[in-house]
Amino acid sequence: MRNVFTVLALLLGLLAACPVQAQELNADVQVSLQNVTITDATLVNQMQAEMRRILNETPWTRLTYGPNERINLRMFVGITAIPQNGTYVATMRLIATRPVYGTGYETNVLSLNDRNFIFNFSPAAPISFIPGSNTFTSNLASLLGFYAYLVIGTDQDTFARLGGSPYYDQARLIMQYSAGQTTTTGETDTGWTDSSPTNRYWLLNNLTDPQLEPFRTSLYAYYRQGMDMFIEKPGDARTSIMEALSAIQKANVIRPGTLFVRAFFNAKADEITNIFRTGTPEQKQQLVTMLSDADPDNLAKYQTLLRP
Repeated sequence: MRNVFTVLALLLGLLAACPVQAQELNADVQVSLQNVTITDATLVNQMQAEMRRILNETPWTRLTYGPNERINLRMFVGITAIPQNGTYVATMRLIATRPVYGTGYETNVLSLNDRNFIFNFSPAAPISFIPGSNTFTSNLASLLGFYAYLVIGTDQDTFARLGGSPYYDQARLIMQYSAGQTTTTGETDTGWTDSSPTNRYWLLNNLTDPQLEPFRTSLYAYYRQGMDMFIEKPGDARTSIMEALSAIQKANVIRPGTLFVRAFFNAKADEITNIFRTGTPEQKQQLVTMLSDADPDNLAKYQTLLRP
């Protein structure tokens, strides 16, 4: 019997020593060709498979995610130019969602576009990314790592006030060591620098700007205290969401038209409209007045709430 317990103890020790794969993301990647051709028809499938592998199998954090807790992520990469064999210029659209507590509804957390998605790819050289290594391996690895941490950080912000900070720090580290690196054609990915007010550099800087902290804390109010409570307490949930939108509007006054505020409303305008469709007339008027300043691009949607 003592030998049995000894064996069991050894097995438990070995299991405890094994690293746990967190598998935070449930990512699907679709690569398409936009007015370009590739002679090897299997190459696109290989790209997709490699990108999915990195996003889904890399242990990005030390957190434990259950199968139903993984963050659903869709990434659409459209290749627009091939300057030389193995080098690709593309655009990328990313949509990340999270489930609403007690429902089967998935709510958008992020909806972003990157119009400067430049990378090298060769089937003979698998993508390599080691979290926390502070080592540049390729621009594609950096891009995938940057957006993985951005998605995880934003998701964590919805569950705890400023919960995403450690993951934004990792995204910044990737941005810093990737800036100035070049592709095989000598091109520099300017998305890592402050060259354009709508690129990923400013996206991250908006998120981590102390003056825009009310925007991040509003994510917790919107999702955890609002959306997750809607089934049980719709009135309280709607009040929390209104308070979150008010905080975002105030952040927009401090820094008008920031990239992340625009991205938030592009992802949420339809949902916000549906939430307040059953609100009081006073709430509807308050919402339309407030968002006419914060989100003028979607004002027509909000104004439908005022129709009899």
